[in-house]
This record gives sequence, C-alpha cells and structure tokens, in this order.
Amino acid sequence: MPSLTLVCPGLSQMSWRPQYRSSKFRNVYGKVANREHCFDGIPITKNVHDNHFCAVNARFLAIVTESAGGGSFLVIPLEQTGRIEPNYPKVCGHQGNVLDIKWNPFIDNIIASCSEDTSVRIWEIPEGGLKRNMTEALLELHGHSRRVGLVEWHPTTNNILLSAGYDYKVLIWNLDVGEPVKMIDCHTDVILCMSFNTDGSLLTTTCKDKKLRVIEPRSGRVLQEANCKNHRVNRVVFLGNMKRLLTTGVSRWNTRQIALWDQEDLSMPLIEEEIDGLSGLLFPFYDADTHMLYLAGKGDGNIRYYEISTEKPYLSYLMEFRSPAPQKGLGVMPKHGLDVSACEVFRFYKLVTLKGLIEPISMIVPRRSDSYQEDIYPMTPGTEPALTPDEWLGGINRDPVLMSLKEGYKKSSKMVFKAPIKEKKSVVVNGIDLLENVPPRTENELLRMFFRQQDEIRRLKEELAQKDIRIRQLQLELKNLRNSPKNC
Repeated sequence: MPSLTLVCPGLSQMSWRPQYRSSKFRNVYGKVANREHCFDGIPITKNVHDNHFCAVNARFLAIVTESAGGGSFLVIPLEQTGRIEPNYPKVCGHQGNVLDIKWNPFIDNIIASCSEDTSVRIWEIPEGGLKRNMTEALLELHGHSRRVGLVEWHPTTNNILLSAGYDYKVLIWNLDVGEPVKMIDCHTDVILCMSFNTDGSLLTTTCKDKKLRVIEPRSGRVLQEANCKNHRVNRVVFLGNMKRLLTTGVSRWNTRQIALWDQEDLSMPLIEEEIDGLSGLLFPFYDADTHMLYLAGKGDGNIRYYEISTEKPYLSYLMEFRSPAPQKGLGVMPKHGLDVSACEVFRFYKLVTLKGLIEPISMIVPRRSDSYQEDIYPMTPGTEPALTPDEWLGGINRDPVLMSLKEGYKKSSKMVFKAPIKEKKSVVVNGIDLLENVPPRTENELLRMFFRQQDEIRRLKEELAQKDIRIRQLQLELKNLRNSPKNC
C-alpha cells in the first residue's frame, strides 16, 4: 500500500528539529557533592540584601551568618566538611550586619568585609582557620557616611579595594596606606553591582537610578551611560576581553531578562532575551576561559548556562542544572582551585538557607581521557599581581599574570599583607574630609543621634527666642532713655 504524505502549505521549508551548534561544552553537567563533602549546620544569614553572603578561594569558605549584637561571618577550611559545631568561632568585629565579603585574589588568608556600621574591614585568617572568635581587624576603613553594601578587589593590582555605600559613593582604597585615594561620585541612587574588565582599567556599575555606566575608575569619569527604562538593570558583568557587557534585569512586563551590550556604545543593547516570569534576582557568572555564562536566580533551584561568542547570535543556550532546593546565594571557586583531573570547569558553593547547608556543585565537561585537557584549560589569571597600587594609580594598565593549571597550580602565593600604621587624622578625598564628623555605625546609633540633634535644635530655638525677647526689651529701654526729659 503506498504511503500517504500530507504537505501543509507554507510549512515545506520549516524544520521542527532544534538547531544545535557544535560546542565542546554542549554536554557540560552539574554534579552535586555527596552530603559528607557539604558544609552542614550553618546559621546562614536571613538578611534580604541582594548579595551572595558567601566567598570562597582555594583554601577557605566564608559565609555570613545570623548573629545577635552585630555582624559576623564564618571562615571554614575547605577540607573541614561535614557538620559545623554551633559554637564554631566567628569573625565578629562589626557593629552592624555584614553585607558583603570578598577574598583577596592574591593573598589567600586576607578577606575584606563591609557592613551596616558604615565600615570596611580587612581581616587576616590564621593558618588552619580560626581557633577562637576574631574581633580585631587588621585594618578598619572609615569613609562612608551610610552603610556599605559592596566591596570589590582590583583584578590585577595588589591592595586596591573598592567599596560602594548607600551614600551613593564608590571609594577606592589604597591598603598600602589604609586610606581612600579616590571617590567616584556620579551615581544618584544606591549602587547595585560593580564589575571590572580584565585589566582593571574600566569599571561598570548598575544603580537604582536605572542607569548602566562604564567608568574610568581613576578619574571617576563616566565614559558611557545607558538609561535602562525598558530593561531595568540589576546586575552587570564584563565579558572578558570581548568588549561586551552582560546585564540581568526586569522587562517592562516584569519578566526576568538578560541583555548584551557593546561597552563602547550603550545606546542600545545588542540583544535582549527574556528568561522567565519569576521574581528572584538573576545573578550572572562569566568564565572568560570557556566563554560560558551561568545564570542563577535567587530563590531558584536551577542554574542555566550559555556559550557566548563575538558573532551573531552571540548567546547560545547549552543546558540547565536543576535542583529542588532554592539558593540564597552562590560562591564561586577561582580557577586555580578546581579539580582539573575531573575536567571541572566551574564550581559553585550554594547556600541552602532552610537546611543550613552549603552545597558544592561542580560543572564538569564529560571526557573519557584522564590526561590534562589543554583545550578546556587555557592559561588563566593566577595568584600574582601585575601592578603595585602606585603604578595603577599613576595610570599604568597591565593584563593579569597568567598561569597554567597543568603544573604547580596548587602553589599558594608567597605574598604577605602588611597593615599600615595609621594615625588619627583627617581623610580628605576630592576636597571633602570624610572623617570630619564620624558617622553613626548602626541604625540604632543613627536614631539616637537624630533624637539628640532634634533636642539640640529645640534647645537652640528656645534660646534664640529668649534672646529675641531680650533684644526687644533692650531696644525699648534704649528708646525710653532717649525720649526721657533728662536727655532733652
């Protein structure tokens, strides 16, 4: 019997098979660590601030925790997996909630933290981790007048740190002298995100004023600016040396969206792509070595990943890692901390608040060979800085010092942080003395100061009113003296 074929008009040229492009990362999959290799029993902070509350390097995992009477975070050696004791020692020197933590990229045991108490602090973690609570910071940095929401280390220069506060300012700190050396004052609302390009010569920021900016950090000059009213930007990341930016945000219909931009022309995005209709913030993570982009939503259990290219369509969807447990934030392991023998190209540390659990998730390229896979591990930025603070502040740019992951990638940096000896004095940046009036460090302190000032204003007004009455009395007495018969 002859076969019957139906041909619909207008559909003869259409193929219903999805178009896959050839890619070595087509089959990358996420592998969750066994329960004994997770970190359990951690009182993860319930703070609703949109940060990861987690930082990781090749030696330590740091997590912001719930604590009474100030802010604190845990620092746990990576090999110390399993259940963490409730009385495990903490870093607890801040007077307000800790909002962000970041490890120094060049010195494994140095971590920066910022807090609602308006300060930024630098901590030195002892070998083998904490044995008792740490309350004394190596360096306390005061310069913001309101709480500090973000800290970011410079990618190629040692001892340069940026902090962004709710006073709408970004301060650049030279930790060799322990003082702010530049202030970027171009934002009109709270700064949501900061990202450096590869050599640290450009900084991009997103802000609550719905603007995306590309800034020359040493001068504070805004080179490019996009007014994102249709795509309300939340997070931004530089895409390596592609001269591209990727932002995550919300469309005018309140759907989650990503947009790709040319860093030299922010007039229009190159592409915009809607992701889904969920409400959680989308965190972007970019791996410049594999050109892979990972998207993880706050409160989601999944992580989507894409491959980015310089030619259209620019963004190619690869796959999705799925998990039933929602994530509050994610820490990312630096490249030199990955397991190259397992073909691991990325590793997340997922914060599962409901279970008090930190779960490592390895992104693995499936390969049969046990030998070193050079095509997925190119030379990558290492643990040696390319510049000193004075060189960078003097206008020099230099690419990161690269390292191979094939041999000796477990070597730790020999650099040591030396805290400067600081004297109490004025801190003048851009002609403004940041310490002329030391700001309150907590919300309660701010309220107490407000009510004290209100009382002082009331007292001064009463005093002024009394003096006005006294002046009028004296004026009348003077007038009477002049008009008296004795003076005629």
